[in-house]
Amino acid sequence: MDPLFDFTGKVALVTGGSRGLGYQMVKAFAERGADVIIASRKLDNCEAVAEEMRALGRRALAVSAHVGKWPDCDRLIEEAYAAFGRVDILVNNAGMSPRMPSHEVSEQLFDSVVNLNFKGPFRLASQVAKRMKDAGGGCIINVTSSGSMMPLPETVPYGSSKAALNAMSKSLAWEYAPEVRINTLSPGAFRTDIVEAWPDKGRGPIGIPRGHAAEPEEIVTAALFLASPASVNVTGSLVRCDGGQH
Repeated sequence: MDPLFDFTGKVALVTGGSRGLGYQMVKAFAERGADVIIASRKLDNCEAVAEEMRALGRRALAVSAHVGKWPDCDRLIEEAYAAFGRVDILVNNAGMSPRMPSHEVSEQLFDSVVNLNFKGPFRLASQVAKRMKDAGGGCIINVTSSGSMMPLPETVPYGSSKAALNAMSKSLAWEYAPEVRINTLSPGAFRTDIVEAWPDKGRGPIGIPRGHAAEPEEIVTAALFLASPASVNVTGSLVRCDGGQH
């Protein structure tokens, strides 16, 4: 294995890790030697992924957590450190993107989107970054969206909360440097179950030079790059994995 992408001895925590892009990242880290923590609201789904990773010879922890709620974020952190004693890679991947006309968005829905896409990732990133800094190092990947950088009608709370995540990553990268690297990974249209339910398959109003949406497993190379020593001089950056869309 290329030593730049050997994660043996590392611990990766991925929110929204039981399906879609999160699952692909969990699998990629585990296949390259990392022990993994899979978090999402549905424990059965997390445990199924954990069993799959254990079959690869990895240690794996499944945690049910609503990461839009700070008490759940704090409990997730405590369970992760109790089980493994460390977190080397945090991927804030959990998110939601309901599609509807802006004038129909309720306050409850607005708060739910912002809490899951921004408030929770802030709590996890800030608390884990402090622990990583004290321990001497680590990296955090905040998964945003091309929707944070282009017009995205009918999903305005989603795009806006992801734009906040972009800004957050830059500031936290300065605050917890040099020990901790913090970057933003921006996927475009991927064929996940959520996006496939949208009428335009998540392509948005701007065309994709590549010509089609990506398969979920095509997120892996960008995630591995940001999580590995291959990106040792990359922090506070936004890396697009969108087929050239933006």
